[in-house]
Amino acid sequence: MSSVVFKIKESRSEPKKFTVSFDADRFERVAAGFGMFGEEFLESLDRAEKDVKAGRVKKIKSLVSLRK
Repeated sequence: MSSVVFKIKESRSEPKKFTVSFDADRFERVAAGFGMFGEEFLESLDRAEKDVKAGRVKKIKSLVSLRK
């Protein structure tokens, strides 16, 4: 089994923000591990794109705002 190495850098100006970097080959392995190439996931992307085009998406600042 091959290993994947991530470089994680914490932002000093924004304490809750992290930057993760890795090359395209490693990204593909991670994406495959999360199921991002599965048929169901790809279909959900198509549905999301249709929702955006139809205007059924609203911008939020945080998940807490959905409870209001």
